Amino acid sequence: MTDSDMRTRMLAGEPYQADDPQLQVELARAQRLAHQINTTDPSDSARLRELYGELLGAIGEDSEIRPPFRCDYGYQTSIGARTFANFGLVCLDVAAVRIGDDVQIGPYVQLLTATHPLEPGPRREKWESAQPITIGDNVWLGGGVIVGPGVSIGANTVVGAGSVVLKDLPPDVVAVGSPARVVRAL
Repeated sequence: MTDSDMRTRMLAGEPYQADDPQLQVELARAQRLAHQINTTDPSDSARLRELYGELLGAIGEDSEIRPPFRCDYGYQTSIGARTFANFGLVCLDVAAVRIGDDVQIGPYVQLLTATHPLEPGPRREKWESAQPITIGDNVWLGGGVIVGPGVSIGANTVVGAGSVVLKDLPPDVVAVGSPARVVRAL
């Protein structure tokens, strides 16, 4: 299997091996840009905006991500307009991470698209895959929220601090806990 085949498999959501040379080049690029972001003077908003623009698939007008920031590839993450992400956002963006407009993201939120086989053999052979994450418009993710692979969170939903979201959440609800569950409608 060629290197580009592994990248194609990854982008298609199929099992792939992340240690192939092409993916390692892309990973190194993202780590280099994230390092630049994380060591830039936080008051230099123009430089931060430029770096996020180079790293991410898209970043909307008037959006702000406070460093430190971590991701796998960057180009798989798109962020809408007027979105705010507090310190420590992690986007394991092996699959697409789509964050809507006017989203509020608390400190140390993790958006984790990556997943691994349950069977020990394929896991030992370093196979992995991913499922996309979608965060709707005007969502608020409290501090320390973890969102797992394949999850969609509907517009206007609030997820309480420290919650672990493993299943889709509808729009216009409050969800809390581990695993997160809907506790009321908005």
